[in-house]
Amino acid sequence: MDIRPQFDLVIENGTLLDPASGRHGRFDLAVAGERIVAVEPNLSTRPAAERIDASGQLVIPGMIDTHAHVYRHVTGRFGLDPDLVGVRSGVTTLVDQGGPSCMTIGGFRHYVSEPARTRTLCYISCYLVGGLEGHLYPDLYGPIGVNAEHTIRVAGENLDLVKGIKAHAEIGGQSRWGLEVIKIGKRISRETGLPLYIHLGQLWPTADSAPIPDADELIRELVPIMEPGDILAHPFTRHPGGFVSESGEIHPILLEAVRERGLKVDVGHGSHFSFDVARKVLEAGIEPFTLGADMHGYNVQIPDADGTGSDDVRKANPFFGVAPFNLTIAMTELLHLGLPLERVVAMVTSNAARLLRLEDELGSLAPGRIADVSVLKVESGRFKLSDNSGVEVVSDKLVRPVFCLRAGERFDADSPFIPAAIAA
Repeated sequence: MDIRPQFDLVIENGTLLDPASGRHGRFDLAVAGERIVAVEPNLSTRPAAERIDASGQLVIPGMIDTHAHVYRHVTGRFGLDPDLVGVRSGVTTLVDQGGPSCMTIGGFRHYVSEPARTRTLCYISCYLVGGLEGHLYPDLYGPIGVNAEHTIRVAGENLDLVKGIKAHAEIGGQSRWGLEVIKIGKRISRETGLPLYIHLGQLWPTADSAPIPDADELIRELVPIMEPGDILAHPFTRHPGGFVSESGEIHPILLEAVRERGLKVDVGHGSHFSFDVARKVLEAGIEPFTLGADMHGYNVQIPDADGTGSDDVRKANPFFGVAPFNLTIAMTELLHLGLPLERVVAMVTSNAARLLRLEDELGSLAPGRIADVSVLKVESGRFKLSDNSGVEVVSDKLVRPVFCLRAGERFDADSPFIPAAIAA
């Protein structure tokens, strides 16, 4: 009798939640090599080389963070270690938003994406400098700093990594160049067949020689440039120039764009998240399609060599003052705001895979798929959350990563970027 293990690994006794397949309940999941080979109510009698008891835990498709900044060194302190943001935080796929450009994509491929244990993709910057030093030098980001032809060519040569085009629509840039860069970005997007991802919310100070810009006018000019499938980031931003007008109402043109014209919305948590703004946007009927964390070196505590962290750069840039967060804290915040667990999980799994046009590869726990799996603990209690405006709330749930499988290989969630739970 052949008693060799049929499976390399079985994750058993967990609550499996897979929005792509509609499964939600008690299922065991088996892995052989790099693939999921079985999802059944009970695999306890099937031979396996290793078994993991996931009792009391949530087993979901490998989480996809659609807004990361992991181009270390080239983007200065801005870029984080991809595996600390990725697999060691329970996240199996990252999308660097605008770090690499047509000039620096080679370095991103060979020194970031290829060495990382996390699948690391990108939205290429439409600016020649990409995310150099975290966008701290606004004069580098005008029309003169864009080469559409070069970016179109390089994006087309790197479609295994490049999944979209990144640009910024914010009033500091508008005061300098209007929306000319966005128009060029849309041309790049159209000619590459890739979506355009737009940062909303003020990033740069108004130019000294410019009158005070009209944030509402920026939105009215921006939306007609965009096309179905393009993405608006930072819907919950506390900064001017976002979804909420200066009068405190949701822009009607944004409501129409998301509901009728097929624009997508990515949370892009980062230094932007506001509970008050989030409530207004959600109450207006705008629900994010994806949930990017937008962690970077100016909004998380970066461990120094001695294991401590330095806040010197953040203190010098008050724009970036934030509360502790990561992708699962952002999920917790959306649960606190009333969104169902199934829809929040879809944002970081099946929806994100669709955004990347990788839904045939990622975002599902169906047998035959790559064994990218995230295991979470949804704790009950009283937990203090705080946003980037200083508002504090108490949540009765807290989502924490436990471990993940990336192509069948296990990584425990031991990243120093995972915030400690704060009991209320």
